[in-house]
Amino acid sequence: MALEHAILVSLLEKPGSGYELARRFERSIGYFWTATHQQIYRVLRRMETDGWVDVREVPQADRPDKKEYSVAEPGRAALSSWLHEPIELESVRHDLAVKIRGAAFDDPAALIREVERHHQAHTERLTRYLAGELRDFTGPDAPTAPVPPDAGRELQHVVLRGGIAYERMTLAWLDDVLATLRRLASER
Repeated sequence: MALEHAILVSLLEKPGSGYELARRFERSIGYFWTATHQQIYRVLRRMETDGWVDVREVPQADRPDKKEYSVAEPGRAALSSWLHEPIELESVRHDLAVKIRGAAFDDPAALIREVERHHQAHTERLTRYLAGELRDFTGPDAPTAPVPPDAGRELQHVVLRGGIAYERMTLAWLDDVLATLRRLASER
């Protein structure tokens, strides 16, 4: 997936400035696709040149005017074309898994800290996902869904639920890895 497609999806969900897009990437779409502010602005300029996005100046009191981006018809067509293309299956390349297998030829205890680091990172990510779900979809302060249901919100939530399930599965696997490494280390 190109960054352009992630930006198009985000702008179709809600037009916004480059700054607002960067915030969305940090808050929600960034769970699955990351980009720096510089990358977002660079791609927005290219998309504007290619006619994929429209830009309008929005006057602001006490601040410089901002550019608000929205998806133009060529951008919508490009996204539609991309949505209909098959994507490659995810790679099974996983550096940590190779290191774990390689620990059989070294000291298994040497890998415990690294696996614990991964466990901590996935725990933090799961915590962020669950907080986002509570904030945006299931909590008492979550925005109420319009009637009839909004397909965009439903699809955002199903992707987030997939991320939550993935993190839970990864944490269960890492718990198993840690237990195995600790047992093997104690048997040495």
